[in-house]
Amino acid sequence: MHIWAVANQKGGVGKTTTVVTISGLLADAGHRVLMIDLDPHGSLTSYFRFDPDSIEHSAYDLFQVPGKIPESLPPSLILETGHPNLSLMPASTALATLERHAQAQGGMGLVISKTLAILWDDYDYVLIDSPPVLGVLMINALAACQQLLIPVQTEFLAIKGLERMIRTLTMINRARKRPVPYIIVPTLFDRRTQASNKSLRNLKELYEDSVWPSVIPVDTKLRDASTAGIAPSALDASARGVKAYASLLESLVSPAK
Repeated sequence: MHIWAVANQKGGVGKTTTVVTISGLLADAGHRVLMIDLDPHGSLTSYFRFDPDSIEHSAYDLFQVPGKIPESLPPSLILETGHPNLSLMPASTALATLERHAQAQGGMGLVISKTLAILWDDYDYVLIDSPPVLGVLMINALAACQQLLIPVQTEFLAIKGLERMIRTLTMINRARKRPVPYIIVPTLFDRRTQASNKSLRNLKELYEDSVWPSVIPVDTKLRDASTAGIAPSALDASARGVKAYASLLESLVSPAK
């Protein structure tokens, strides 16, 4: 099982789009893929037309079990998306209440790691959509993952927000046996604007080898896929955004070959 987390401590940078598009491409290639939504806003859950406000069972249930997670629980929380090989563990807005209980309960930072140990033989890839704030949910994602993707919109404020994410990652890595490898993914790039081009240059100057050499462009087809509630590759595999994500995916899986 390969476990990838997608995180940034700023919203609106393309985290959910990154999870859905890469997951869809992996599923298209025949891999068994599980997406986990750990964001109380439930954007990934809503993408596939499930309502995080009213959903009966979700990732929240995992955090309500005292002690060892029953092996029957994680599989019972997984929903089918309608896309072959692509499954979802949804979020509920109740996830937002976890922070107030985290300190009192303790040991909540490894809930997702323990969950994935139960599901280890069931999926080839797991992609985790993280909330844009540092807390128990993001810590779970970073503790469980083997690879971190940090989407960063090519604009000034998003790059400033990246500094917080890198500080968080440094803190998490101190507690891990092995540091989390990460790649910064420039997203929502519009080559027609001076601001986007300048931000991309600044990003590469500041973070050099950590930045993926290419970009994810602004592409209305990605938004259209969200409107339709399907993976972008199912809407238009030849779309610029899908092709860009396919290139990113190739760079991620190539070292493993």
